[in-house]
Amino acid sequence: MINKTLSLFVFLALASAPGMLNAQEPELVDTIEAIAEVVEPSAISAGDTAWMITATALVLFMTLPGLALFYGGLVRSKNVLTILVQCFAMAGVMSLLWVAYGYSVAFTDGGGLQKFIGGFDLVGLKGLSVDSISGSIPESVFITFQMTFAIITPALIVGAFAERMKFSAMLLFSILWFTFSYLPVCHMAWAGDGALFWDWGVLDFAGGTVVHINAGIAGLVTCIMLGKRDGYPKEIIRPHNLPFTVMGAGMLWVGWFGFNAGSACAADGAAGMAMLTTQVATATAATVWMLIELIKNGKTSALGIATGAVAGLVAITPASGSAGPLGAILIGAASAGLCYYTATSLKKKLGYDDSLDVFGVHGVGGIVGALLAGVCASEAFGGSGMEHGSIGAQVWHQLLSVLVTIGWSGTVSVVAFFLVDKIIGARVSHEIERSGLDVAEHEEQAYEIF
Repeated sequence: MINKTLSLFVFLALASAPGMLNAQEPELVDTIEAIAEVVEPSAISAGDTAWMITATALVLFMTLPGLALFYGGLVRSKNVLTILVQCFAMAGVMSLLWVAYGYSVAFTDGGGLQKFIGGFDLVGLKGLSVDSISGSIPESVFITFQMTFAIITPALIVGAFAERMKFSAMLLFSILWFTFSYLPVCHMAWAGDGALFWDWGVLDFAGGTVVHINAGIAGLVTCIMLGKRDGYPKEIIRPHNLPFTVMGAGMLWVGWFGFNAGSACAADGAAGMAMLTTQVATATAATVWMLIELIKNGKTSALGIATGAVAGLVAITPASGSAGPLGAILIGAASAGLCYYTATSLKKKLGYDDSLDVFGVHGVGGIVGALLAGVCASEAFGGSGMEHGSIGAQVWHQLLSVLVTIGWSGTVSVVAFFLVDKIIGARVSHEIERSGLDVAEHEEQAYEIF
């Protein structure tokens, strides 16, 4: 292809030279026209493809090992393997469901139901070949990139009911929730013309509604319906391995560049700006959370700065394609303050046991980011511009998408949990919870006791 293209350029150069092409040289004209018909620029960009393959690996890295270690360090030692296995299980099961029907339901035309859900034209990825293209990259790369989002979103939820839910119940709930909540919200946000959020002009670059609010609400519903852990809140339940948690948070931070910058689906200026805003918002949130602890407690904590960083990553996600650096600072600071309050004070006041603060960080952080995306997209804040003519109009449409996501995910989560609990029972026994899920559910333990 390169040689043919160079040949065309040579012929065109000759043709444009004075005296080289005239009516006496019809053979040259015919040759140039023939080559022009054969040589067409490839629709696939090697640079875009290389970046998207890298971004896909980074997003998978967020779940394995990033989220697994982050969550694994936060639970007690008798339950760490359960968390790791659950994250691995999501990587396996959701990949298969994505191929079977997930990609089709999320990204194809749903006909009369296009506002809310896709169709079944690509079930089993039928028709996919090495020549299939999505934008400037192979469709296979786009499918795999989106698959990694489908993996990490239900994996986020497991932190809310950690240390007390049966593994089998977790699997069945995740499958039902993925099918009836993740796929429709993904379709509404990203499936293009005719899809609800897309037609509303909602700004959700990398998954504020699709991933974080969706998972955060599911986490809140399940932890309330499942009930509190034995001894909570009277017993102090401490993380068993904070180095795991801090390392996991660091892996999430690095992997999130694939999550946000990769959502540009190209190696371009939008990806570069998404990378910058991701770094700035995360750094701001980590710093603000650290300062809040310093002012309130007189000292900072490893858990606090790690959680603050994750809050910033969550909040900038929907706005990473439209905010500028100043907007990223605003989003990072707001997410740190509100997530800190939710995960510490509000949770205690309301009495629910969100084990690893899935709602407090992902739910609240996602809501903060989704709403502020409508503000920070304004050119007055250094953003790239809004879909609607004013900040007020844009924030209103952002709010509508948040409310729909809360209602949709909440309803699906209630129904799915109710069915799971009735069919197989959701919660482990009191004896198993006290002794730990690792041995009871997997017949393994993380640490030998001498």
